[in-house]
Amino acid sequence: MLLTITTTRAPAMDLGYLLHKHPDRLQTFPTAAGAAHVFYPEASAGRCTAALLLEVDPIALVRGPAGRKTTAGSELAQYVNDRPYAASSMLAVALKEAFRTALTGRCDARPELARDQIPLEIHVPALRCRGGAELAKAVFEPLGWTVAAASQPLQPAERGASPYLDLRLTGEVRLADALNHLYVLLPVLDDAKHYWVSPEEVDKLIRAGGDWLAAHPARDLITRRYLSHQRRLTKSALARLAEADDLEPAELDNAVTENHEETQAKPLAVQRREAILAVLRELGTKRVGDLGCGSGVLTKALLAEPHIDKVVAVDVSARALQLAARNLNLDRMPDQQRERLIIFQSALTYRDDRLAGLDAAVLMEVIEHVDPERLPALERATFGFAAPAAVLVTTPNAEYNPQFATLAEGAKRHPDHRFE
Repeated sequence: MLLTITTTRAPAMDLGYLLHKHPDRLQTFPTAAGAAHVFYPEASAGRCTAALLLEVDPIALVRGPAGRKTTAGSELAQYVNDRPYAASSMLAVALKEAFRTALTGRCDARPELARDQIPLEIHVPALRCRGGAELAKAVFEPLGWTVAAASQPLQPAERGASPYLDLRLTGEVRLADALNHLYVLLPVLDDAKHYWVSPEEVDKLIRAGGDWLAAHPARDLITRRYLSHQRRLTKSALARLAEADDLEPAELDNAVTENHEETQAKPLAVQRREAILAVLRELGTKRVGDLGCGSGVLTKALLAEPHIDKVVAVDVSARALQLAARNLNLDRMPDQQRERLIIFQSALTYRDDRLAGLDAAVLMEVIEHVDPERLPALERATFGFAAPAAVLVTTPNAEYNPQFATLAEGAKRHPDHRFE
């Protein structure tokens, strides 16, 4: 299986920095399907191409681990098929193994390049596509790609229409976004997974597609095919995508409604942020996570703290992150300040290795937005997997409701609160 990625963004050889693969070196990565090789067929200042070649061993696939045969029967079709040649979920797995860091959008050597949309051309010369060229266009074009998909005829022609495409994608796209598009959509077009699809696949889908899948016009088809048509997993994934994209702008900031009395010296939200910042200063934290960052109010305050070297801001809502980017003036932020901020979509009830290594994590007015039965999952993801050195949690306390003159007895401070 072969996939190539080309850019003409000068100096084009910076593609090596983005992929974390040097153009002068051949690198090989083991995968369950075979050996994945990364190399550069061309590398110049004006044009650079990186190739991912997956050498599949079809006999090893049939026999399974340690030479033990895992597939029943001995039909020739088990050994003679298109799996070593046509792009599929096996190539998606190889892409993740080879370009793991690039998929996250991290590039310490060229951070500004990792953030920018750059001219890209992606070529997959043999892709099995159940749905033909029209489906390839339907899933890639809404993501900003220009799609050229030519049918690869079978030999002899009497065997009917070919399910194989020569696929070319061109556009100006962030490299990390392009890789995540491929990681999700290659197995979707093939409509097959060559490994067991477990509930963890839902997490993988949300992680790779969280920034774009919720609003995609083919969302349901993509989700269903990616999860091998398993109804329970598909339903779970669609619910999480809806949760990530359905909040209204007025609901995005996790601060409670500011119905404070006129005699109060400062708004409650300001007091809360000041209390959090005071604790972080006392702890001397350098790397802080704003978990459930909403519209970015606390994130902005954290960036203003000179003792904090890195702020990691995450939220489950894509719309919230768009609002946060606007409030933080992300597109006009000075490079030195932008390098201190990592912002991405993530569900706090699931493991996300990008949240590991924090000095402190802040959940400001977050937990009350989580259904009580899901709190153990949030606890496990925060304290068990992310495991920061310190965790700061703020949440409304119903005993203080009488302090709010306009809050009726028994009413919640925010319509999305599950408890107080």
